[in-house]
Amino acid sequence: MKIAAALAAIAAALALQTTLGSLVIRGTAALDLVLIVVVYIALMTGPVTGLLLGSFAGLIQDSLSSGIIGIGGLAKTVVGFMAGVLGTQFIVAAPLSRFVVFVLATALHAAIFMGLYVLLELRQFDSPYGPVLSQAVGNGFVGVVGAQLVELLPGLRERRRTRRASR
Repeated sequence: MKIAAALAAIAAALALQTTLGSLVIRGTAALDLVLIVVVYIALMTGPVTGLLLGSFAGLIQDSLSSGIIGIGGLAKTVVGFMAGVLGTQFIVAAPLSRFVVFVLATALHAAIFMGLYVLLELRQFDSPYGPVLSQAVGNGFVGVVGAQLVELLPGLRERRRTRRASR
């Protein structure tokens, strides 16, 4: 059941990101919804799940993009594993700690992704610090809000059932 939910979340993130990708204003950094889902699930389930889900999601995302297949997959694999390790070693339930993890995960993903492109001499990035920082902050905000909503909804449903039963 958890595997199906994780795959559905990745599919929804991919669909939403490709749909919203055409709506992003030029010059602004876009959110990476797939990365947010990978990091959240890795934080909740551990490094092995983060590694496998990051690999799967990254390769699917690479196959839908025009870049080299495998670079994004490798970056998301490493980030998923590291987020899973952080989730098992530290308490990351508070919004501030989750925000920091999402920001660091985005920075690590960008460093691996851009680093591999530069290392393989496929592309040069002119001053990527601003866009990466804005994407990291955006991913952190959306990740924290999304995590709070995901954890709030099951309890909300249960409270609603309890209120209806007590009437």
